[in-house]
Amino acid sequence: MSVPAALSPEVLAELIRRVAETRDRAAFAELFSHFAPRVKSYMLKLGARAGEAEDLAQEAMLTVWRKADRFDPERAGAGTWVFTIARNLRIDALRRERPVDSIDDSAAAEVAGDDPAADAMLAAAEAERALRDALAGLSAEETKLVHMSFFEDNAHGAISQILGMPLGTVKSKLRRTLARLRSALEATR
Repeated sequence: MSVPAALSPEVLAELIRRVAETRDRAAFAELFSHFAPRVKSYMLKLGARAGEAEDLAQEAMLTVWRKADRFDPERAGAGTWVFTIARNLRIDALRRERPVDSIDDSAAAEVAGDDPAADAMLAAAEAERALRDALAGLSAEETKLVHMSFFEDNAHGAISQILGMPLGTVKSKLRRTLARLRSALEATR
């Protein structure tokens, strides 16, 4: 099974808008063709079994259909939004399989040895929470720069043009912001 060619972020956002506003089935079919194989692959990389990965990919796409009106292209790109939905579904599935509250400390080492994917998911969730907290400590300008650079995948030159800011300023502000984030994350370890 081959993965369809990538669509631009603008096209993906427009497809989601069409699904949200007019329940456009053709637009959803394009979204499904684009994202379903990628989400399934992502689920497999997170340790899901093949059948479970397929189910989670379909559930993620169903959620995209139902919640398309909640997509805000100003806050995140379409890919980020879809993969966040998928990741959250995977975390929910892991919680249903093995509720954290039911595991006592003496069994934790045994569980981690038996299911490294769950352990990795827990570590990833903790790292995500630390990153989210660190990002919350940034100024609006710093947040915008990080978002444009890492979540929207804009080159520094493009950010410079969009914000009307000299290229050197963009680079130095991003470097300082990343150093602050790194320090904040290292403090949580």
